[in-house]
Amino acid sequence: MEEKPMGSEKKVMVVIDESEHTYSALMWLLENLKELLTKSSVTIFATQPFPNCGTAQIGLGHLYFPFATNQELINSILRQTQEISLALCEKAKSICARRGVKVEAFTEAGDPKEIICDAVHKHGTDLLVMANYPSNPFKRFFVETLSEYCMKNVKCPILLVEPKSVNNIE
Repeated sequence: MEEKPMGSEKKVMVVIDESEHTYSALMWLLENLKELLTKSSVTIFATQPFPNCGTAQIGLGHLYFPFATNQELINSILRQTQEISLALCEKAKSICARRGVKVEAFTEAGDPKEIICDAVHKHGTDLLVMANYPSNPFKRFFVETLSEYCMKNVKCPILLVEPKSVNNIE
């Protein structure tokens, strides 16, 4: 990653979803890194995961599962997911606006692990802020978490915020 000149604007990206944990991370950032935010460009990013339905229509699967979801249903679910993600962005923008922080917000569809890493790269992000979800240690042994994946694949510092760090969410 190339170094930016001293005093240049830094880019901070906050990843949100429908969970309270991500809003806790946003609130923690707004309360604890005020000075950084005054000198930074802040971006809110909401992911739109693909639905897990409709895969039986691929190839011969449709012959064996004729009642599988159709394309209209999948498109409807994708539209609903996009609307939810846009609403999440608006909620985060309003929280930031009440604190005097101007932000941009956007959303993309896809596998959250991949699209977060791609967005960080495309936008030249200098700091990625994410919620660190509590997880079952047994599950973590077999499944890599989103934050672990991002730590391995993102070329900027990542700030992981524990859910307990903030007491109240607006």
